Amino acid sequence: MSTVAHPTPPSTARTSFASTGSGLSFTGLLRSESIKLWSLRSTYWTFSLVVVAALGIAVLMSFAMSAGYDPATGAAMGIDTAQMFVIVSTSGLSLGQLIVAVLGVLSISGEYSSGMIKSTFSAVPNRLPALWAKVCVLFGFTFVVGLVSVIGSYLVAIPILGAKDITANLFDVDVILPLLGNVLFLALIAVFAIGIGTIVRSSAGGIATVLGIILLLPTVVGLFSMLVGWVADIVPFMFTVAGSEMITPNTMESWQAFLVVLAWVAVSLGTAALLLKRRDA
Repeated sequence: MSTVAHPTPPSTARTSFASTGSGLSFTGLLRSESIKLWSLRSTYWTFSLVVVAALGIAVLMSFAMSAGYDPATGAAMGIDTAQMFVIVSTSGLSLGQLIVAVLGVLSISGEYSSGMIKSTFSAVPNRLPALWAKVCVLFGFTFVVGLVSVIGSYLVAIPILGAKDITANLFDVDVILPLLGNVLFLALIAVFAIGIGTIVRSSAGGIATVLGIILLLPTVVGLFSMLVGWVADIVPFMFTVAGSEMITPNTMESWQAFLVVLAWVAVSLGTAALLLKRRDA
């Protein structure tokens, strides 16, 4: 008596994992990267510092703005009430940008220094899905933390500025759009830093490179523009300068500045992806 062997249908789990080239779906990679991110003590410290710095600076800026407010003109230092609330709510993010830049570098360079990157690449041989998952996770959490920071700063400013009858609706277009623009740029800085950290593969080197691009490069280019006239045309295309232009347009439209920022991020991540595939762990 003979038996007929029926072919086993492919596992749905196996087909769903095919996109990452591993035994993990992309959802699983996102969960894994979330666990890795929040297992770092530095994550709690850095995100907490972003919120605390934003709230603390908002309080100081609120008192400064209220002290210079002129009821006759309804403005302080030539700034209307909507702009006042935007400045107060986002001033702390200038420091927050440096903080999340450091976190972005550490989120990948820490795996290289600890050797965990080998386990990551063993689980995800294609490598790139792991990078994209890390980018998505850090972007998402940074955006949420940034949003909490600016809304918290706005709420902190209300009673201080309100004492001088200075008010502005959070959902006013002139208020909410600049706030969201600042939060978006904050998250993009973190993503940009991941790319730099992947390229350099060193915490110290990656942090120095990112902070150099954010802080030093615009200053150096600005100084050269005083000596060579055409260099001034390059200044608006610096990463942080374009980020500011994206929120408060000056020399270019907001959408043009946004494309410049995306170009910086794309170059960072594109180079990181290329090197990730070519280099050994």
